[in-house]
Parts: sequence; C-alpha cells; structure tokens
Amino acid sequence: MTRTRDTRAVLPLLLGMSLAALSLPEVAGLLVRILGLQAGTPVPAGRLAWLARQHLALALAGFALAGGAGLGLGILATRAAGARLRPTLDTLAAAAQAVPPLVVVALALPVIGFGAAPVLLALAAYGLMPVMRGTVGALATVPEEVRRAAIGMGLTPAQRLFRVELPLAAGPILEALRVVLVLAVATAAIGALAGAQTLGTPIIVGLQNQNNLALVQGAAAAASLAFLTDAAWLAAAAGLARLLRG
Repeated sequence: MTRTRDTRAVLPLLLGMSLAALSLPEVAGLLVRILGLQAGTPVPAGRLAWLARQHLALALAGFALAGGAGLGLGILATRAAGARLRPTLDTLAAAAQAVPPLVVVALALPVIGFGAAPVLLALAAYGLMPVMRGTVGALATVPEEVRRAAIGMGLTPAQRLFRVELPLAAGPILEALRVVLVLAVATAAIGALAGAQTLGTPIIVGLQNQNNLALVQGAAAAASLAFLTDAAWLAAAAGLARLLRG
C-alpha cells in the first residue's frame, strides 16, 4: 500500500517528460513530417518555456480561488450555522460546474475585458464544486464518537475543526484538491482566447494559420504541464506521508 502510494507519481512524470520532449521544435517537426502534415514556423523552446510559466501562474491562481472558496463553503455547509444553506450552496456549485469554462470566458469578456480576469473566473467556477463536495463528504466520514470525545475534552468548535475533523478528513480533501489543480492546469489553455499568454496561444496560432507544427507543440506542452503538475503533487503528498510516519 505504502509502496503503491510512493510510486503513483512515476507514470504522470514519465508521460509529462515524454510530452515535453514532443513539444520541442525538432521532435514536433519530425512528427509532423512523418504524418505528412503542413508544418509552418516552429515555436522556439524558450518561448514555450515562457508561455509555460505564464500558464502555470494563471492556473495556480485559479486553483487557489477555487480551492479556498470550495474548502470554506464545504466547511460552512457542515457547521450547524450553515446547515440550512446546504441546498443553496449545492445548487450554486452545480450551476457553476455545469457552465463550460469557455462559455464563462465568453460571457465575462464584455464585462471585465480581455486578459487573465475572465480566465480566473472560469477556473474558479469550474473547480468550486469538486472541492466543496469533497470537503463535505470528507468531513462527514469523521466518526461521531470522535466528535463527542472532542466535545467532552472541552475543545471549542474551532479547535474541534482544526485539531480533530480536518486532520481526519485530510486525505479525501487533498485528493479533491489534486483533481481541481490538474483541471485548472489543463483548462487554462483557453486563456489564449481571452488574450492571456498561455500554452493555448500556439494552438490558436496553429489553427488560425494552418501551422500544424505550432499546434502540435502547444498541445504537447499543455498536456505535459498538466501531467508534470500531477506528478509534483503526488510526489509531495508521498513525501509528506513519509515525514508524518517518522
């Protein structure tokens, strides 16, 4: 079990590295020629690296918004004071998840303009429900006798939450956050449609100019970043688990 958890990062790491190699101009050019496609002007590796940094920064900002809001609303829904709001919160989160990020960006553009802002809104809306529901479900698994024991020890509601409930529910919550992080990295490519500089930019350029080489490079780089982010999260989680085991 422990060994399986420690090696979960290997597959996404290998896939990410393979796709990163495919995004290089020479490798992508070879693939395009093998497939008999029209090539076009390649995207320099340095340009791809810069776009990857911009892409990751945008995705992490969207993830932070979705994760923070989803965790907060999930905790609120499980407290006595917020229990009556649970149906409303579920409805709002489901509605946000139901609207595709591309539609959110398109609707937000006339109001908040081009750039990162509409993309951040789309990423936050798309990731809200998985984190909120993951938090609610995880906190629901905390045994009632543990809660009663914490009350008997004289812990305040805040102490019970942070010292007892959240540590016991941490596993499922972290897994929900992992899913949302990977979704944010994968989805941030649509930012190119709003004028944000992401790895979706070469994809849009390739589609507009029939530049299959740039298209392949952008798609491979975007997928690579998603896999590498997943690998980094899994490796960090495995390292933390080993640390906690002593």
